[in-house]
Amino acid sequence: MCLIGRNVSLLLGKIGVPQEGKKMKIESVRDYKAMSSVGASILFDAAMTKLSKGLPFNMGLATGNTMVTLYEELAEKFNVAGADLSLLRTWNLDEYAETENTAVPHTHPLSYWKYMHENLFRRFAPERGFREENAHFPDPADPGAIDAALAAAGGLDIQLLGIGFNGHIAFNEPMCEDEISVEGFGNLPSRVLPLAEETLAQNTRLTAGGDRELMPRFAATLGMKPILAAKQCLLLACFPEQESPLKQMIGGRLPTPALPASYLLTHPDSRLIYTVDCINLGEVL
Repeated sequence: MCLIGRNVSLLLGKIGVPQEGKKMKIESVRDYKAMSSVGASILFDAAMTKLSKGLPFNMGLATGNTMVTLYEELAEKFNVAGADLSLLRTWNLDEYAETENTAVPHTHPLSYWKYMHENLFRRFAPERGFREENAHFPDPADPGAIDAALAAAGGLDIQLLGIGFNGHIAFNEPMCEDEISVEGFGNLPSRVLPLAEETLAQNTRLTAGGDRELMPRFAATLGMKPILAAKQCLLLACFPEQESPLKQMIGGRLPTPALPASYLLTHPDSRLIYTVDCINLGEVL
């Protein structure tokens, strides 16, 4: 049994808690289409503040059904604006692994490399100049490499996130506070780890068509530390199953390893957008 809340009060000075004026911004929208449009606009506007000046922009990307329409709209915005994407650098949260040090091939049906190329990168008009070498994915053969590369690039300007049904972000799975301190969990680097049983079941149903044998058992994931170091974090939610972890996060008010998404409450510029057709947060707002 995880002891939610244990050690939290001892570490607030190191991690920090949301201060007045710096609490997570929470916005409800009508449905998935509205969420996708708002999310695409946020990413586009953030990117163009630097790309339009000829400066590189580091965009952290997520995968899954939540992001499909968002990516379609984001690509369209870049194309219509005639954006120069030669300095757009993308950093994916995760990639599935066949073993603890071998990524799934790009041809694997669940490959996140494949997902990103199909849902976003191929939608960029060639004249926009997006460079394949600027698309980064965690490598299970050397998971620390992406942390070093990201630090050398100046860190993430914005990180797009979904929330797992167990409250994970990326594949940073929940841990009990008697296993790791609040501070220690928030400082976890990028790494390879076995997927939690709940995550395997969730992703089997949502992305593997119910085929458990298709699901990889490991993933390379961006760590909590580089995620939380992003200048902005944007969390999107549109599934009924996400209501429970969101209520726990908002109601709990403090970060805990038992609910990784709760660390976004301590972030100085984080934003949650959720759909009211599937999620009701009224009692905790």
